[in-house]
Amino acid sequence: MHDLNKPRTRRTRWFVIPLLLTLMLITAACSANSTGNEKTTAESAAATQTPAPAETTQPTASAETATVKTVITVNGDIEIPAEPKRIVAEEYLGSLIPLNMIPVGAPGLTLQNVYFKEALTGVEDTGDYGKMNAEKIIALNPDLIISSSVDNYETLSKIAPTVIVPYGDLKNAHEELTYFGKLFGKEKEAADWLAEYDTRIAAAKAKVDAAIPADASFSILELTDKAIYAYGDNFGRGGQPVYQSLGRKPPTEVASEIMEKQWAELSTEVLSKYAGDYIILTSNQKTLEDLKADPIWSSLPAVKNNQVYVWKEERSWYYDPIAVLSQTEELADWLTSNK
Repeated sequence: MHDLNKPRTRRTRWFVIPLLLTLMLITAACSANSTGNEKTTAESAAATQTPAPAETTQPTASAETATVKTVITVNGDIEIPAEPKRIVAEEYLGSLIPLNMIPVGAPGLTLQNVYFKEALTGVEDTGDYGKMNAEKIIALNPDLIISSSVDNYETLSKIAPTVIVPYGDLKNAHEELTYFGKLFGKEKEAADWLAEYDTRIAAAKAKVDAAIPADASFSILELTDKAIYAYGDNFGRGGQPVYQSLGRKPPTEVASEIMEKQWAELSTEVLSKYAGDYIILTSNQKTLEDLKADPIWSSLPAVKNNQVYVWKEERSWYYDPIAVLSQTEELADWLTSNK
């Protein structure tokens, strides 16, 4: 068919003009019908596409390059940029860095993450963690916001397209990196990073397995000024590296409770029931020597046997893939240092 935008050679013979006009009308109709069919075919394909996270690419003014895509979230179908340039990461920053998706803004506490803060030069502080500062976020002119807070969606979505992934929906490093790799079309980067992650985790686990009995129990505890807490395998404080990466188990009597609820507040009367052969303890004030001087803590076998690892929340609190990898290797070194 003819290109209607291409200049034509003028004919001088008058009886040819009607014929040319007829051909032009036929050509235009054919082109319009073809375009309509192609559009219908594209829309049909998009409607039946179901990747994870589910998404469809929307056609734009340029036939070759899509600028937005639709993804399925807990808040329904939303359009996000196909290649976002100005992301505000209210959560999941540690899953974006392995994909080379450095945001323009993130909460101050996240920016202090000792495991990757060197990579965040120039990233703006958007306020306290969990308490978004809408004004700061607006000033950054984001084209995409990532968050775990369902409650903040209404406000955030008025600023920019917002993807909410509720806390706990993604259970481990593989689920996080795989999800965001698909969300941003960076499946290869995610797979490559996870391959290196798996290699290093396997090496750490093999080292610990060779040094620590398989039936030794582990507890993830936190001691604050006001309370004692126990945690499961997806709540930070060392749960991910100990229970997921190293494959260790909590005391049998409390295992199902801890893994289902993920946390429990303890009284000193029941502390011994939750205390395993090894204790990974978060405390900003106490040391192992302090625990040995305490009549309750000193009665625990783990304290008596120096099988307590005390670290501050600035190292234990984080649970992103980068942190978990470093924590696993850190704990593996401690567990095998005296074996």
